[in-house]
Amino acid sequence: MATVLNECYLSMGIPSRVITCMPKTYINDCHVINAVYSSTLGKWLWIDPTNNAWVTDEQGNLLSVEEVRARLRNGQPVQVNEDANWNNEKKTTTEDYLYEYMAKNLFYLESWTRYGFNTESDREKLINYIFLQPTGCDSEERNPRNYSVNDDRYFWQAPQQAKTD
Repeated sequence: MATVLNECYLSMGIPSRVITCMPKTYINDCHVINAVYSSTLGKWLWIDPTNNAWVTDEQGNLLSVEEVRARLRNGQPVQVNEDANWNNEKKTTTEDYLYEYMAKNLFYLESWTRYGFNTESDREKLINYIFLQPTGCDSEERNPRNYSVNDDRYFWQAPQQAKTD
């Protein structure tokens, strides 16, 4: 769902990235969301197509993935939209979605280094990933052509604007 939504945003000219949210130890569960860039707000917003969810602060301001992670770490309030639900089948709450499910899946994040149309199925170009990991996290098992960083600013930098004549 995140791949399809990513391509929908891209087709409208809105920068979007697929973000895989990973737990510290992967057993059989992670979660994939979108980060959609708002040039007005100057940040990548949390958009989850599986749960029809976005996250806000206590004033209702949309939050980025980076802000949600920081707020969860620091015990600051976050809330999911009132009509969030899993696959249009089951309503979810802030407690269930953010504090129980997503908190464990935000240990490290991964994204493609190139996000554009057909990235996932383009067999002619290898998909490289960038991992945002805590300092000291062992990444030796990762493919050497991928990048591993612990700098939030680098991982979440604004998209480069296409140059036009």
